[in-house]
Amino acid sequence: MTVELYAIIRLRGLADAPPDVEHALKLLRLHKKYHLVIYPSDLPGLKGMLETVKDWVTWGEISRETLVELLRRRGRTIGGRKLTDEYVNEKLKQLGVAGGVEGLADALLEGRVRLHEIDSLVKPVFRVHPPRGGFKRSIKKSVGSGGELGYRGKAINDLIMRMI
Repeated sequence: MTVELYAIIRLRGLADAPPDVEHALKLLRLHKKYHLVIYPSDLPGLKGMLETVKDWVTWGEISRETLVELLRRRGRTIGGRKLTDEYVNEKLKQLGVAGGVEGLADALLEGRVRLHEIDSLVKPVFRVHPPRGGFKRSIKKSVGSGGELGYRGKAINDLIMRMI
């Protein structure tokens, strides 16, 4: 059974943000611009929080290839070290994760492991760069109105690859 994973990226700062938006961003662990988090789409309350912060973030379903690349290049352990195959095999063995970073990606997609539940071993927040080549549209408008914010589906993978 595979679980859809949402990759959520914060694109805007907190200037003029209402308190409920600030609180929802804190709950999602999106404390700064260009922070990315991954949550399963069936997480209770996630859809409501995304609706609240839709004018500050963009999100969509992350593919396996993009997830593996994100974990390899931007994944960090507690202590700030890069996430390596050896670390994953050693520390996540008790959770049934084998096969290094690719095994972790498969476990995340199958729903056996959730990043926000193993935050004592792997940092659940990925710090990404602004996209290479810049944003194609305005970061003050939603995707449907010719902007970058809100739900973008599978197109999130292209944006993530430009940001890692």
